[in-house]
Amino acid sequence: MAAQSGDSAPAPVPAARRPAHAWTEWLGTAARLGLAVVWGWAGLAKVADPAEAAQAVRAYEILPEGLVKPIGYGLPFLELALALLLLIGLGVRLVAGLSALLLLVFIAGISSAWARGISIDCGCFGGGGHVDESQTTYLQEILRDTGFLLLAGWLIWRPRTRLSADGRLAN
Repeated sequence: MAAQSGDSAPAPVPAARRPAHAWTEWLGTAARLGLAVVWGWAGLAKVADPAEAAQAVRAYEILPEGLVKPIGYGLPFLELALALLLLIGLGVRLVAGLSALLLLVFIAGISSAWARGISIDCGCFGGGGHVDESQTTYLQEILRDTGFLLLAGWLIWRPRTRLSADGRLAN
């Protein structure tokens, strides 16, 4: 039966025009869980030895000494919180945005150390601090973090993922 001009029911949206296809939600789920693993790994590697995490922050020679310990001690807990929120899929767009911001800070810090000729291990997954110049891997670290940044960017753009608390709350 044809719709009359007074009907308010919207016409069905053709499948080709739907904003999120099933594959994008599964791709987003993979990105979300991958980023959760990265943050979890990074946080767990640092939380056991906060003094070492603070030493890694100090090695960048960017922050005033008064901020080194609070950042070094607090960063693992932030990373673990991001991992947990991504794992359960709660606030995906916001958490992805925070992840992207943190990754940009990491990329800037690594780039700064490289540009200033400081020889350090980034401390991204534990350890950190001054190393011999032959042990630096700045380009690989920047490329790795850029890859993680792309995952976060995907989740900012398409935060709807499968198996997420956000999806459950939306229903």
